[in-house]
Amino acid sequence: MVIIEVSLLSGFVMTSRSRILLENRTIVKKIEVKANVVYIYLEKLNDESQTFILQLEQVIQVKNLKPASIKIYDYYQPGGLQISCYSGVGS
Repeated sequence: MVIIEVSLLSGFVMTSRSRILLENRTIVKKIEVKANVVYIYLEKLNDESQTFILQLEQVIQVKNLKPASIKIYDYYQPGGLQISCYSGVGS
């Protein structure tokens, strides 16, 4: 099992529409939202490219917004961690 762990930018929440779109993907096994982190559990990954889009909604205006992280790792072997950061939200 593979986990995509998305830390949300301060002042943002994931939209319910985004959750529904993710849950309808056959590769997605489960989604959890805890505090400001979204956990997307995938059954497995293969050589095919996958794109996941999370729609976020700003609920609080935050000054000096800091980048947030996206971590991808194997549930059973978390040592092979892949980390990326994002700092903005597209329209």
